[in-house]
Amino acid sequence: MQINLDQTINSGQVFLWKKHDNIWYGVNGQNVFAANQAKIDSLEKDEMDFFRKSDDLEKIFKDISKDKTIKSAVKKFSGLRLLRQDPFQCYISFIVSSNSSIQNIRSSLYHICEKFGKKTTFHGTKFHLFPEPKRLARASNAELLSCGLGYRVQFVKKAAIAVAENEIDFNFLKKADYQTAKDSLLEIFGIGNKVADCILLFSLDKLESFPLDRWILRSLQNYYPDKFSFEGKTLTDKKYQVLHSELVEYFGKYAGYSQQFLFKTIRDENQKKWL
Repeated sequence: MQINLDQTINSGQVFLWKKHDNIWYGVNGQNVFAANQAKIDSLEKDEMDFFRKSDDLEKIFKDISKDKTIKSAVKKFSGLRLLRQDPFQCYISFIVSSNSSIQNIRSSLYHICEKFGKKTTFHGTKFHLFPEPKRLARASNAELLSCGLGYRVQFVKKAAIAVAENEIDFNFLKKADYQTAKDSLLEIFGIGNKVADCILLFSLDKLESFPLDRWILRSLQNYYPDKFSFEGKTLTDKKYQVLHSELVEYFGKYAGYSQQFLFKTIRDENQKKWL
């Protein structure tokens, strides 16, 4: 099964990617990728398998295809993949993403890279890598504010400090079970259920993670009105946990893949802009 880069990169998982002359260029931690449908190249060796080429997609897609909605989405977006991102970049990116648009998230993250990240050249183009945790932890409030973070300044600063001081250990979280890893992330100022689930799904190999945002809630109301119900416009922590458990029970251990197909479907139906 061949990856579709346009579908995958335009699916809300990553923000620091741009397309030039039919080639996608993206920053992932201390690495830079250049990719088109024929070839994927990187500045450093891709030891993390960013595009998850080792996933057994035939098994996963069969496992999540519980109903006509997902079967249809898998058929329509058969090249859509989950990505395995640099954990620190993913962690900061989704903290920055709270209550914001993709365009604003991108702008803030590019400013963060330009201000605090190392410069490098790849394929004849200059890039700023994502800053190391210690560098971001040392940033002043004024410096962070200049990146367009607004009220998220303290979220980003405290989150970076937590990693720099080993309160958050991504290697440990990768090995830990889903709930242990999620509980650790939820202790960080500025991280709620949805942001934690995004970090777990997109960088820490927790494929049962099912981030719930307004688009996913809308998709559940549209496609599963009789199966998944929730009262009110907002999800309390308890409601979130109950709904998440129901979704994982229904979709199984690869529920995170189902979430991506639902998210891509509802966003495209509403003609929302991507990268």
